[in-house]
Amino acid sequence: MATVFMSSIRTPVDSDDDIEIVNQLLLPHTTEYLKVSTIEEAHEAIKSMKIRGAPAIASLAALTLASVLSRDLKSDPRPAYTTSLQPFKDHVNEILNYLFTSRPTAVNLGQAIKRLRGFLDSQTDSADISGIIEEFIKEARNVAREDVGRNKEMSRRGGDWLLSQVPEGEKVNVLTVCNTGSLATSGYGTALGLITYLFEQGKLGRAYFTQTGPYHQGSRLTALELQTLGIPSTMICDTMVGSLFQNHKIHGVAVGADRIAQNGDTANKIGTYQAAVLASRHKIPFIVVAPITTVDLSTPSGADIPIEQRPAVEACLARGAVFPLAEEKEQRQVLLTPPGMHEGEGNVYNPSFDVTPADLISAVVTEKGVAVRKDGQKEFDLNGIV
Repeated sequence: MATVFMSSIRTPVDSDDDIEIVNQLLLPHTTEYLKVSTIEEAHEAIKSMKIRGAPAIASLAALTLASVLSRDLKSDPRPAYTTSLQPFKDHVNEILNYLFTSRPTAVNLGQAIKRLRGFLDSQTDSADISGIIEEFIKEARNVAREDVGRNKEMSRRGGDWLLSQVPEGEKVNVLTVCNTGSLATSGYGTALGLITYLFEQGKLGRAYFTQTGPYHQGSRLTALELQTLGIPSTMICDTMVGSLFQNHKIHGVAVGADRIAQNGDTANKIGTYQAAVLASRHKIPFIVVAPITTVDLSTPSGADIPIEQRPAVEACLARGAVFPLAEEKEQRQVLLTPPGMHEGEGNVYNPSFDVTPADLISAVVTEKGVAVRKDGQKEFDLNGIV
């Protein structure tokens, strides 16, 4: 039986111009698909975290731009920017600048924008402006289409590396943080893809995952994906990582990344750093799994990575289905903190990401290979895997 994966983005078979995303704020109790037709809708969906995960963010931005351009190219009369090269370049660059502001920490979005700008810069012959726009649309759609193959390759490389670190024949138990599966990518996943690969090979004992507050991407999204895939799994609270390592045999920690600096420092969902500290204390391999588009060689270290600060109120709220569950599964949002807690400046510290120093990371895995630190070194040389 074929494995059934969830999807963060879908387009009808007969039309790449129509884009829908699953509203991840309502999962796992309600599956609602939202149509994304404009650049503004894509920006809002990314910023509000209706869609999240660095690869998925880049895919939605690129696909929406392609869709808007495709519709404009088919319209009659066509917009003025589609009739000559320089206005087309100016128009698209303005859109790319706007999309970049949606979530700046996730470098995949920036890499996708850089790729598309590179295409624009390479165009000098304006004789066939329609052909240039059509080729640009293909390039934008390839940002998303290439993602699944990359994810499967890095998952295989990371899974095989972890198996090489344990006694032959022993099934491995793996902890992950946040959500890095099909809902965070265009398919299969990164760190959760590694877990899926081990499961498919019959080498996985059990997957463990943190709830990952305050948005609970673990308890809402990773839990749903693992259940859908039939992978044996256990949820833990974010504060239980140390206890898990003390009382259960964990063979590895696999996490994704929103940005990997040149030296290997890695920005990922808040809670990753503390898991790395505890993994180091318990001598558990800590693996970062991400596509080469997440590696930012222009950023020297984690100190140079901008960290997104989310609104204070998000840390004060919780959303879920009313329990006991009714047939309709009504969802409610509740305030957990005293009234006004989120209003005073400095009352709530709510960064979306933290940075794990390279010396706490055992391996960085991309679709190109596995990088490990040389003996005695605290930083990575990532040139061989990008």
